Amino acid sequence: MSMHWQERISVDPNICHGKVCIKGTRIMVSVILDNLAAGESHQAIMDSYHIEEADIQAALFYAADLARDRMVALPIGAAQ
Repeated sequence: MSMHWQERISVDPNICHGKVCIKGTRIMVSVILDNLAAGESHQAIMDSYHIEEADIQAALFYAADLARDRMVALPIGAAQ
């Protein structure tokens, strides 16, 4: 499955201090990702933040793009 996450995610310096948000909201993508990482269900996130499934998918695709394009230095031996 492929998605153009840019259609659902935006950055505006006047909204949430320029953090990446779901378009038309003040819901930061990092909040959605934090909730997913904490084990929250998609339905619970949608209900809590009044967003759609496609917004959650866009957040995941955005994160995947970041992970593909960036490297985070890990301490030696962290991969063991």
